[in-house]
Amino acid sequence: MTSETVLDIRNVSKHFGAVKALTAVNFRLERGEVHALCGENGAGKSTLMNVIAGVLQPSEGEILVEGAPVRIASPAVAQSLGIGLVHQEIALCPDATIAENMFMAATNRRRSVLMNYRKLERDAQILMNRLAPIDVRQKVGDLSISSQQLVEIAKALTLDCRVLIFDEPTAALTETEAQVLFGIIRDLKARGISIIYISHRMAEVFSLCDRVTVFRDGRYVATETVADITPDDVVRLMVGREIDQLYPEKHGQSGCVGEPILSVKKLGDGARFRDVSFELRHGEILGVGGLIGSGRTEIAEGICALRAATQGEIRLHDKVLRLRRYSDAAKAGVVYLSEDRKGSGIFLEMSIAQNIAALDLKALTSFGLLNFRKERSLAEELARRLGVRMGGVDMPVSSLSGGNQQKVSIAKQLAVNPKVILLDEPTRGIDVGAKSEIHRLLRDLARAGIGILVISSELPELIGLCDRVLVVREGGIAGEVSGDEMTEEAIMRLASGIDPEANTNSKASGHAA
Repeated sequence: MTSETVLDIRNVSKHFGAVKALTAVNFRLERGEVHALCGENGAGKSTLMNVIAGVLQPSEGEILVEGAPVRIASPAVAQSLGIGLVHQEIALCPDATIAENMFMAATNRRRSVLMNYRKLERDAQILMNRLAPIDVRQKVGDLSISSQQLVEIAKALTLDCRVLIFDEPTAALTETEAQVLFGIIRDLKARGISIIYISHRMAEVFSLCDRVTVFRDGRYVATETVADITPDDVVRLMVGREIDQLYPEKHGQSGCVGEPILSVKKLGDGARFRDVSFELRHGEILGVGGLIGSGRTEIAEGICALRAATQGEIRLHDKVLRLRRYSDAAKAGVVYLSEDRKGSGIFLEMSIAQNIAALDLKALTSFGLLNFRKERSLAEELARRLGVRMGGVDMPVSSLSGGNQQKVSIAKQLAVNPKVILLDEPTRGIDVGAKSEIHRLLRDLARAGIGILVISSELPELIGLCDRVLVVREGGIAGEVSGDEMTEEAIMRLASGIDPEANTNSKASGHAA
């Protein structure tokens, strides 16, 4: 350890009963560096960050800050030591305003009886404007997921930190928002603040970070300078194996596309989307792209009756669906995986088995009593099929990593034997190995006859996974791309409303858009 070492983690272990989340890991953070921490979901990254931030207590090992051993007994202690954490999962109070959320820690420490809300809101707005022009007087519960993520980041920036931890900060951000964040991180680094940056996006790691440390299965694997390693090297260290093909073979290569499963005609809700028409066919994966706020999620919610549609028609295997609520949709075989895993996808404090069985308890009930043996058997089968890393199906979902929680969310949809699954950002915050597994699972489901519709903000995922992509702009279908026409440029042109004919130097791109 040198005099420039700000944070030194020595042989730290963390056990949850018989599950070893961390085993004798080491990690060192230097002053003014951006240090990436990479690993598959379940590798122990977020567990270590929660230990550093005082959310969890280590079972063994020691932590040194500026060379002095410390016991970080709570998040308040961590903040007093100059350590801040931007959570991957949103950890805000939805009924409080943005300004109140941003300065909650400072408010808890203050001694004055009266609150100067004008000053609070003024200070919050100045800081929020560095990220996005969002009115800080709004309640957090009224914001989109991406805006809530920006509030999480702004909240951390209010702390006087010497160590700032970012856990998948761009998972819910647009490209423009992410670029603003990168500028802030570089500014923090120039001021001597040390950054721990957790991300599965190799482009971010290699453009932002000085060094990268890799964990696998709760153990330390290696630390390298970014200049001395490649993205492929990092992936190999993360997964302990080669990933030859992130995306499985498409239907066009195997020729298995068939008749329409789901037909949507002129669907609208009178507010967020209108005149939406498309078909989802047997054997294909249909992608939905577009900018955040374009209406992608609202369309999916309208299809499965989470949002009331005021016009249009939905047919499943050529039979008209009349859906008043989501339970009607699930019963008919149309299910939806929310982009908000923590808020809408799973019940964190319930067991894995209870979560997987939650959509159709009636199928597991005999004479009015839940058959726990059937519930457990169903959960074990689906958890094994999806590769959920767990100590057992009786464990609470909160004990799992974010990626494994997402797998439980997907298992919950599969438990009802659906005919169509609408997946909203299904791999957000998931590592490259788990992404590959989920992509292959979705392709297998499509080939088995289940209709798969994927909403994603990641253009490489839409292009690599999907057979066709519908592009949504301002609540309507702006166009469709497929085959060789399915490029990032073509999708972005449709999403942003750029006239393809304006680019006279690229006839191919114009035709694709």
